[in-house]
Amino acid sequence: MRIFGKGRHRPSASWRQATDRAFTLIGDGRYEDAGALLTRAADLEPWLSESWFNLALLHKFRHDWEQARAAGLRAVALLDRDTGAPDWWNVGIAATALQDWPLARRAWQAYGLRVPGAANDSGEPVGMDLGSAAVRLSPEGEAEVVWGRRLDPARIEVLSIPLPSSGRRWGEVVLHDGVPHGERTTAAGHTYPVFDEIELWAPSPVPTWVVLLEAATEADRDALEQLAADAGFAAEDWSSSVRLLCRMCSESRMPSDEGDGEHLDPHDHSEPGHPGPLGHRTDGQLWVPERECGLAAPASLVRGLLDGWVADSPDSRDWRDLEEVC
Repeated sequence: MRIFGKGRHRPSASWRQATDRAFTLIGDGRYEDAGALLTRAADLEPWLSESWFNLALLHKFRHDWEQARAAGLRAVALLDRDTGAPDWWNVGIAATALQDWPLARRAWQAYGLRVPGAANDSGEPVGMDLGSAAVRLSPEGEAEVVWGRRLDPARIEVLSIPLPSSGRRWGEVVLHDGVPHGERTTAAGHTYPVFDEIELWAPSPVPTWVVLLEAATEADRDALEQLAADAGFAAEDWSSSVRLLCRMCSESRMPSDEGDGEHLDPHDHSEPGHPGPLGHRTDGQLWVPERECGLAAPASLVRGLLDGWVADSPDSRDWRDLEEVC
């Protein structure tokens, strides 16, 4: 056993007891008491990378990003392997929260990810091409899962229109954790991870509206969604896109289809026969013309967008009860 340097050694019984007790307290939400124990553990074993990793993890839970970055850097300084350590991932999250882009770039590269651009680039990492993913907004509250585009390993731009209860908007960027909790699969067989939101990283200026549509056919509904997209904003038929899932279902591997059809989705805990967030299911035989729709668009545009949609086919389209909800 070496006292100095990066040599590994078995932690003391006191270290293990303090650490185990600390994580029990973290599970109970007693972060301050847990912090005192993890600080004591780090004093007992300052040359153990796990001491500082655990402190960095605690500070991440508390959203204390300065402390998370400091503890994370101490942890990676004591690592005995070059790439792939979760210590670097936590450093990357803290650096992203603080917009410390040189450190974020270094962290992702040290983890083993390819980051486009020069190693000494001080700008925000772009072009990582991580694709789509789902993110669970307010994981300790309403826990709504929405779709988004991954900007980098710690941020997702929200591309769904969240329900107003989430307090989130279309186009916002959220900081998310590194370990997925659940998956969503598509009809094409693609599987996407579901990450948990940590906090809002960048707000969106675009408000969320709810409106009741009369759309004679699915094509009429699709026309509004396309019209909004062409204007650079979004519309989403909440009557068919929303499912209410229990936590166990939400955190498992779930199909992302709408659940409509002859066989009702056994994981959908909403009430059948009611369009809107409390039940999007139908019997698969009848299109329900009344649709509850979410719109993400500026106040100066939203009514004109709806009126233009109706004007294109006034016999099969109408709208009413427009309300800004977030």
